[in-house]
Amino acid sequence: MTRLDHAPLPKKSPRQARAQATYDAILQAAAHILTEGGPTALTTNLVAEHAGVSIGSLYQYFPSKEAIVAELIRDLRRQMLDDIRGMAAFVEGQPLRFAVARMIRASIHHHVHTQGRAEVLEQLEHHLPFDTETEAIKTQIIDLVAALLDSHGIEQPRHAAFDMINLVVGMAHPALHVGETDYEALALRIERAALGYLGLNTSGSVA
Repeated sequence: MTRLDHAPLPKKSPRQARAQATYDAILQAAAHILTEGGPTALTTNLVAEHAGVSIGSLYQYFPSKEAIVAELIRDLRRQMLDDIRGMAAFVEGQPLRFAVARMIRASIHHHVHTQGRAEVLEQLEHHLPFDTETEAIKTQIIDLVAALLDSHGIEQPRHAAFDMINLVVGMAHPALHVGETDYEALALRIERAALGYLGLNTSGSVA
């Protein structure tokens, strides 16, 4: 993939239902190609063919395959943000142990349902330049977890949130990559590590 000097963006956003359908079909086709064939299989011509649109229609929205990939990465991050935001609202006011357990399972659920696509996109993300929206989404996710930890009196909640997110990802990704399917067992292992990091014992009180 070509190294760019700036984050590629769609040329325009769809404003009508038919345009939105075309836009979505392009992204879905690209995601399928990446998941099934990997980065080398992705070309704008193949995406247009799979999406059932003309190459001209594709170029109305995306000037290059890098722009398609960048938008898929943004969409993946938006989905993660929505999952975390929904779960943060669900666990508001609940004990910290319960909140941690549910947030971990929300993260695993997200990774399971986006696994093949996420692995390829995260590899490709390293070849794309800094993207303002993607970084803003990552910051929002940290903010949500930090607010949850802060509400339970955890010191330095932003640092703790950053570490917790990386702990979950660092344990979940390798396990899922090698084919683990016992998601509850995985969640329990991550939960024990997370609670230990937060200084909580099995009852949820400070150790």
